[in-house]
Amino acid sequence: MSESLDFLVRLLDLEPIEMNIFRGIQPGEERQRVFGGQVAGQALMAAGRTVPHGRVHSLHAYFLRPGDPTVPILYQVDRIRDGRSFTTRRVVAIQHGEAIFNMSASFHDDEAGLDHQIAMPDVPAPEDLPSLQELLEPLRDEREDLAQWFFLPHPIEQRYVDRSLPWERREEAGEPHQQIWIRADGALPDDQLLHACIAAYASDMSLFDTILRSHAVDWDPSSFMGASLDHCMWFHRRVRVDDWLLYDTDSPIATGARGLARGFLFDRSGTLVVTVVQEGLTRVIGPPPG
Repeated sequence: MSESLDFLVRLLDLEPIEMNIFRGIQPGEERQRVFGGQVAGQALMAAGRTVPHGRVHSLHAYFLRPGDPTVPILYQVDRIRDGRSFTTRRVVAIQHGEAIFNMSASFHDDEAGLDHQIAMPDVPAPEDLPSLQELLEPLRDEREDLAQWFFLPHPIEQRYVDRSLPWERREEAGEPHQQIWIRADGALPDDQLLHACIAAYASDMSLFDTILRSHAVDWDPSSFMGASLDHCMWFHRRVRVDDWLLYDTDSPIATGARGLARGFLFDRSGTLVVTVVQEGLTRVIGPPPG
């Protein structure tokens, strides 16, 4: 396990401070707000710590306020229902006495039923693609923001199928579609709750960018404001995030200052293990881009 992945595991290892109340630490990075995937992963861990049986099969979450990265986050769990095969939890993340995040999560005991899935796209293997660091290396001396990126911990490896540079302004509109291989940077224990929480963390890393691929905008705060509004995941099968997963994403619509993105996570064998849907704020500041 790499040092950065070890830190992510510790970030998700919440401190129980009272029955149904947990405290999550912060990574200590210089951010304007808490990374949404961190809050989702910690909230899911808080819910899972109160579930006696079953594994997570879905979560539905809303980002209510920007999180303060300088103070811990409290997670309050409501044990809504303990059923024979389904268990439901509600989690509220709290900072400065206010809710910043709300999640409903459902857990299900494995059982047999109908079985079908869509086919995995035909893409190059991750071993045949450059790492994100290799893609960004030529710009390291030109862009101060990218230079800082190299000094941050990166617990999730990313390899872009189209070898594009993420976060770059596009001069022309493209297709709202991207494919990325992702993997935790090291081996993890066989703990399905931990794997699901890291999948939740990683799922928020690039999904929003798919919305922007059809527009000549980037994350310049003087011209564009973007933020995750809600985030939903369905865990169809057991998932292992320490082996490569193909994140196949698209954005069917963006209108009214909101954009929708979908993602499908396939394992190396072509099995669909997780589906993700996210809506984000897509507010243009000043004249709309041409």
